[in-house]
Amino acid sequence: MRLMVLDHMLKQQSAISITGLENEFERSDRITLYRTLKTFEKKGLIHSINDGTVTKYAMCEDHCTENHHADSHLHFYCTSCKETFCLPRIKTPEIKLPGSFKMQELSLIARGLCEKCSA
Repeated sequence: MRLMVLDHMLKQQSAISITGLENEFERSDRITLYRTLKTFEKKGLIHSINDGTVTKYAMCEDHCTENHHADSHLHFYCTSCKETFCLPRIKTPEIKLPGSFKMQELSLIARGLCEKCSA
């Protein structure tokens, strides 16, 4: 199952939800898919994106490791086709927090029409 999910994710042009994976692998159960995704995320193969509608998953492109996710880039949610895209060339800005605040995660979601839907 892990190899099939990894192969499928490598072919994706946009992030995919667990429901999307369930539709692709009808014989698998949700728990197995969830555990597979969490294992991949823990190992630095994929990252999760909460686009405001549902959590989706995409392959890591920024040299993520088991101990550190380096996926600090813009994610784009298309309001028409409902797909979420990683835009790794657009990095998130550096944020200086006051005092003893310590950031653990930063996500940046842009919303609008993707290339296909805006044509």
